[in-house]
Amino acid sequence: MQKPIIIGTRGSELALWQAHTVKKQLEDLGQTVEIKIIKTRGDNIQHLSFDKIEGKGFFTKELEEELLNGSIDLAVHSHKDLETTYPEGLTIAAVSARENPADVLLIRKECVDHSAKFLLKKGAVVGTSSARRKSQLLEFRPDVEIRDIRGNVPTRIQKLRDGQYDAILLAKAGITRLALDVSDLEMMMMDIKEFIPAPAQGVLALQIRESDRDLNQVLQPLNVANVGKCIGVEREILRLFKGGCQLPLGAYCEKSGGGFKVWAAVAEAWDKLPARINLFAESEQNLAADVVSKLQEKKKSASS
Repeated sequence: MQKPIIIGTRGSELALWQAHTVKKQLEDLGQTVEIKIIKTRGDNIQHLSFDKIEGKGFFTKELEEELLNGSIDLAVHSHKDLETTYPEGLTIAAVSARENPADVLLIRKECVDHSAKFLLKKGAVVGTSSARRKSQLLEFRPDVEIRDIRGNVPTRIQKLRDGQYDAILLAKAGITRLALDVSDLEMMMMDIKEFIPAPAQGVLALQIRESDRDLNQVLQPLNVANVGKCIGVEREILRLFKGGCQLPLGAYCEKSGGGFKVWAAVAEAWDKLPARINLFAESEQNLAADVVSKLQEKKKSASS
C-alpha cells in the first residue's frame, strides 16, 4: 500500500482551505494524502500585533520544525508568511497559481464617503496589524485612525460588523478562497500598482525536505513556473532589505511586454511615508537589486 503524504497546516479556515486544495490536487494525481493540524506561535498569541511579537516566522516556524523532524512530509504556507531564508534542509518544491494579489478595504455602509479617497469617511477607524498596510494607507489618508486587529479572516470581518472598526484591510485572496459573503459591506478593491501588496501575496508555497526527491518529483505538475519567477523578484527585494513579513514593504512584479515590471514601496516604519518606484527590465536577473538600490537612493534624498 502506498505511504500517504502527510500535509501539515495551521488550523484556521483559510489554512485548511489551502491544505485541502493541495490535497485534492495530489489525489487527482493518484496520491494518498492525510492532513495534520499544527498550532503556531502566531495562532497562540492573539493579544499582540505582529510587530510586537519577537522574532520572525510566527505562522511558519512550527510547521518547518515538524517537516525537519519527519512528522509531516509537506507544509502548505501562504507564501507571504515565509521568511526569505529557509531552514537548512528545507526547500520550496512548488508554488501555486496566483489568486488576485490585491488588498481590499471592507467598509461598513454607514462609514462610506463616495467623494473621499478609498471611500472612507473622514477620521475613519481602520483595522489592520500590517505595517505595510498602515504605512500606505496613511500616505493617502493621514486623517484615519488605525487600530490593530487580530484573528482569522471571518473573525476580523465579524469584528467589523460588530462596530469595533469602520473599515478593515484584508487580502482579496482570503475572501475569494473562503467564498465569504460580504454583500452587507462596501468592498473597495485597492489598485495593486498604487496600494502595493506584500511580496508573494495570493500565492501558496509547498515546502518539503530537500532530501525528499520523490515528493519533489510528485509536486512538479502543481508548480506554476511563471508565478515563481515574478514572486522570486518580489521576495528577493524583501531579502535584500533584510525584512520579515512585518517590514513596511510592498512589492509586486508581473510579466509585461516581453519583460518584467515591478512596483515597490518601502518605509522606515509603519508611521513613516514610503518611498516608491516602478521599474521595467527585460529579464528578472538583477531586477530586485536594481529596485532596492533605487529605493534606497530615494529614501536618502527624502531624508537629506
